[in-house]
Amino acid sequence: MEEVFSRDLLLRLMALAQIRCTERELERLIGNMRAFLSYVERLDEVDLSDVPPCHHVLECVVNAMRGDEPHNFLDSKLFLEGSPSHVGGMVRVPPVIKF
Repeated sequence: MEEVFSRDLLLRLMALAQIRCTERELERLIGNMRAFLSYVERLDEVDLSDVPPCHHVLECVVNAMRGDEPHNFLDSKLFLEGSPSHVGGMVRVPPVIKF
């Protein structure tokens, strides 16, 4: 069997994802990924010629979406009065991403 998942590939993926791990974790991860990929290869051997394609596991699942109907919304001035901080008609929130 051709080795699909190599140490070099894992090191490149780790550099892209900015992940660090110990040598022990690295070897364990390589083993786990190889086991997973060999399992996926085994799934390719399953005969699916009689299985119809489906979009959901359960055919009764339907994406229920509400209608797009206008509603009476809270007045923006009243809304901003209830917010802890606002600037220029917008609610001020703390930064989520830090550089």
